[in-house]
Amino acid sequence: MNIEEIVKYANQAKIELMGLGADKKNEALKNVAQNIEANKEKIYEANKKDLEYAAALVEEGKLTKATFGRLKLDENKMRDMIQGIYDVIKLEDPANKILWTRELDEGLILKKVTTPIGVLGIIFEARPDVIAQISSLAIKSGNAVILKGGSEANNTNSAIFEIIKEALDKTEGFPKYAVNLVYSHDDIKKMLDMDGYIDLIIPRGSNKLVKFIQENTKIPVLGHASGICHIFVDKSADFDMAEKICIDAKTQYPTACNAVETILVHKDFPYYEELKNALNDKGIEVIENPKQFGVEYSDTILNIKKVDSLDEAINHINKYGSHHTDSIITSDLKAAEIFMNNIDSAGVFTNTSTRFSDGFRFGFGAEVGISTNKTHARGPVGLDGLCIYKYKLTGTGQIVDDYAKGIKTFKHKDI
Repeated sequence: MNIEEIVKYANQAKIELMGLGADKKNEALKNVAQNIEANKEKIYEANKKDLEYAAALVEEGKLTKATFGRLKLDENKMRDMIQGIYDVIKLEDPANKILWTRELDEGLILKKVTTPIGVLGIIFEARPDVIAQISSLAIKSGNAVILKGGSEANNTNSAIFEIIKEALDKTEGFPKYAVNLVYSHDDIKKMLDMDGYIDLIIPRGSNKLVKFIQENTKIPVLGHASGICHIFVDKSADFDMAEKICIDAKTQYPTACNAVETILVHKDFPYYEELKNALNDKGIEVIENPKQFGVEYSDTILNIKKVDSLDEAINHINKYGSHHTDSIITSDLKAAEIFMNNIDSAGVFTNTSTRFSDGFRFGFGAEVGISTNKTHARGPVGLDGLCIYKYKLTGTGQIVDDYAKGIKTFKHKDI
């Protein structure tokens, strides 16, 4: 089936999904989780093939080590992938929630109600577990989804998709084309041209991929181009805390978009050299006062720089950061408040690792990605970010002309 047919059927599925209740969606998700659990070995075998192919690409310089790291699907990722689906099941259905009700006049009632976005186009690189994460969120929020993964993960993507598809086909009354996967690189260009049929594009991958998508489609794009995250170690910071957090934020998963890339240290922090040494001891390459900031290393490399004040740190982060996630380590509550209020990022933390910026860790069950957009969804985007809203107005025969002529007047009373 070609991409045009898939999009056509996905648009039919989105209408059917809008009419499904939470019980049916949860039934489908439970079937998906159980089927993935039962077929883990198939997925591991497929992933092994992709890793062998990708290793050769790394040797040839055609694939980065960071991308290779994201491709590997180990037991921890498998566990989190399955648990993420069960977590989504536990969450409240985000669709058809009444946000507020207003009486415009007697017998004329307006409601603001959440509704699914429609058809999502997800274009991603390397990480095959994305298929299960995004499919589960799309199902629960009532959206149809078209997925396009990188060719380096074709075997794993196909295995996970077929397992999901099998589970959904066995769920009575569930739309057949709610979850779809395309394989051809040409399909990306075709997807980007389908404004009016695909309602939202969510790219997950390199800066190059995201920028290409943002610049080549009229469809709204949700996501972030880069993850340039900072930690500011204030003068009052506890050294043990600063050491632990900085190491975690860089080494726990260096290729993640929420890994720290630059550490700013207040000039009056007494343990600057000790902090540098601790980072070096963990195998981190520390670049002191680099010539260029705003670099996403996606590796065990980070910048470090002394600053004169909290204000200088805030200005530096707002200038060189990517508005993703930034953290302050301090014992000064006032400094923490100023930092969190004045940093223009989707995630702003105090005394904790930037690595917490994640839908699973936030309790969203999973995430479709992290958005630095200033639109309806920002930060880790879970179920709520996959719904917009509509206005439902119910009357008893009212006409505008009566209000225009002053025969009737509005009450505008929230109820």
